[in-house]
Amino acid sequence: MLINHDFAQSITKSPVRKRSLTANKSNPGLTKSKKQKDLNQDYKLLQETIVKIEGAYAASTIRAYRADFTDFINFCHKRNANALPAQPSLVVQYISKLSESSRASASIRRALCGLSAIHRLNRLDDPSKDPDVNLEMRRMHRKLGRSAKQALGINGDLLDKLLLATENSIRGIRDRALLLVAYDTLCRRSELASLKVKDVKINIKNGSESASILLRKSKTDQDSSGKWLHLSQRAYLALLRWIEKLSKEQEYLMVGIDRGGRISQSALGSGQINRIYKRIAKNAGLEDGLIEQISGHSMRVGAAQDLLNSGASMPIIMQRGRWSKSDTVMRYLEFSNAIA
Repeated sequence: MLINHDFAQSITKSPVRKRSLTANKSNPGLTKSKKQKDLNQDYKLLQETIVKIEGAYAASTIRAYRADFTDFINFCHKRNANALPAQPSLVVQYISKLSESSRASASIRRALCGLSAIHRLNRLDDPSKDPDVNLEMRRMHRKLGRSAKQALGINGDLLDKLLLATENSIRGIRDRALLLVAYDTLCRRSELASLKVKDVKINIKNGSESASILLRKSKTDQDSSGKWLHLSQRAYLALLRWIEKLSKEQEYLMVGIDRGGRISQSALGSGQINRIYKRIAKNAGLEDGLIEQISGHSMRVGAAQDLLNSGASMPIIMQRGRWSKSDTVMRYLEFSNAIA
């Protein structure tokens, strides 16, 4: 008598599938080796792309592309899939994963933009254009919102509080110069890090001394035409005192200082500028909620707000801050920097 399980035979496997399963069982290291080969190939292709775009993109953009796409490669590797080219379904899963993390919507958009750029630069089909990817981005925006958190504007009043909180040391001299130069020039953090000692020019007019700094290249000056940025008397004196501490061989103006008080030869990283502002704000006794809102652009935001309050027109503010679009300036100026 036959029983039910006599009829429960599995579907006959195809010869190709059968050989594949047999090979995997007999040589489990083969699959692992192939995965590692695919991973190495993705990393290699990413590195070749990064080398290819050097000089064509801003350094901060290249860093973001590398970091975001490396994360995507690891995500794909854990799912036994290739990152280049990536399947749209996998990009959908990646966006969903990022939506559940602590990343903001602007950060996720940046990651997708980098993923798209890496594919296009390698002449591969762009998975970000797939309808399912667009739908997932809409879900992400409905969940997280579109607006980015604006940096707290460090205006003139708050700047004075920070200056009073700087240390009486070599670090304090550097910090005061950094704060005042950042406020006067409305420099982006990457622009501050790129300033060089040789580009500081001392001006003497009617017996009064002042200084200007040549900004060799900025986000809105990709051709490196350069622009002279003028400093107030207070910023000039703080900068002059800092330059006196630098060696003759020093190239960059804003550099790091180790715990022993030794001055580094390398420029500050963009991320370090943000941390310096937060450290000084903490010493000044600012509330934790306000300190969290400080970023590397806080000086730029506050200076633009002060210009607006002083009656400066939009073209003047755009020219001072080297903005190319008026709507970008408005996003800076709409953010309230009131201190409770």
